[in-house]
Amino acid sequence: MGRWKMGWRNAVLLAMIMAACAAARAQAPAYKLGTTPTPEQIRAWDITIGNDGKGLPPGKGTADEGEKIYNEKCAACHGINGTGGEAPALAASTSGHPPYPLQVPFAPVVWDYIRRAMPMLIGPGTLKPDEVYSLTAYLFYKNNLIKENDVLDAQTLPKVKIPTHEAFVPPAVKPWKP
Repeated sequence: MGRWKMGWRNAVLLAMIMAACAAARAQAPAYKLGTTPTPEQIRAWDITIGNDGKGLPPGKGTADEGEKIYNEKCAACHGINGTGGEAPALAASTSGHPPYPLQVPFAPVVWDYIRRAMPMLIGPGTLKPDEVYSLTAYLFYKNNLIKENDVLDAQTLPKVKIPTHEAFVPPAVKPWKP
C-alpha cells in the first residue's frame, strides 16, 4: 500500500510537470502566433479618461453641431430629441428620474461612454473626438446642464456638474496588495 501511495504522488507530480511544460511550450515563439504590440499600438489602446477629465483628447463641440450628428447616427435607436426610441432615453422625462447617461457622477464618464460604445449599430468607437464632444454637448443641452452655444472641450467638459454628482458615494474598496 505504501508503494502505491508513492506511485500516486509521483504520477500526480509527473502530470503537473507535463502540464506546466505543455503550457510553457504553447507560449513559445515556435508557433508564431500574434506579435508583440508596438509602442504606437499601445498608445492607441491606452484611451483611459479620468473622472477629472485627465486624458481627454483635443477637440470641441456644441449642442448645435451635436444635434446634426445625433439625428444622423443616434435618433434611429434613441428616438427624436432623445426619447421614444427602442434604446434608453437620453433626455429628461416627466418621471423625475434622470435619463440613463446622467446617472453617473462625472461628465467625462458620459463622454468616454459615448466614445467607446456608440453608435451601437453603426460601429462603436468610430466617432471622432469632435463628434463625441458635440454629441455630449447636445445630450447635456437636452438635459438643461449647459446652454445651446456652450463649447465643450477638454477644459470645459470636466466643469459640467451632473445632477447625481452630489449623491455619488464612491465604493469602499480595500487597497489591493500583490
